[in-house]
Amino acid sequence: MLRIIGGEWRSRKVPFPETEGLRPTPDRVRETLFNWLQNITPGARCLDLFAGSGALGLEALSRGAESVVFIDSSPAVVRQLRTNLNTLKSQHGEVITASAINWLESRQTDTETRYDLVFLDPPFRKDLLPLICELLEKRNLLADNAVIYIEAESELSQLVVPGNWEESRVKTAGQVTYRLLFRQPASTT
Repeated sequence: MLRIIGGEWRSRKVPFPETEGLRPTPDRVRETLFNWLQNITPGARCLDLFAGSGALGLEALSRGAESVVFIDSSPAVVRQLRTNLNTLKSQHGEVITASAINWLESRQTDTETRYDLVFLDPPFRKDLLPLICELLEKRNLLADNAVIYIEAESELSQLVVPGNWEESRVKTAGQVTYRLLFRQPASTT
């Protein structure tokens, strides 16, 4: 069971499927993250790539996000996310069955929603982050001052992100290092 930490659905518990590699963001990490995001989340358009349990996107919706698009490649995960959104009576979540890379590659530059807040929690030790970050920029999917949350294995020594992403906060909890980055608008000079 996944417990929502704060907001409208505070203390509500929702199930998630037991799928290999699925590791919900721990309560303690989510609490810290959403303390960092308390002024950003209300009204934000969010993208939860590698949604898994939906912990991050559901927490954002509970705390007033305008919308969350959940992307996951597992049909079992997608079914459960849809069930959980129905249980919570949320009309602001969209769940899409797709690999994050395929979904990003299929986006049409300059015609898509530009997200204010993006959650990136890919499977560990697959080296997906550099390509994912590059695609978010190339497809123009980020609002000018977007905030990007990245959760990765703590042994990942160097995180390769676009040059206009500025790391604001970083913490490690056990085997997980989590970061908050702020996107600076690209200069038009």
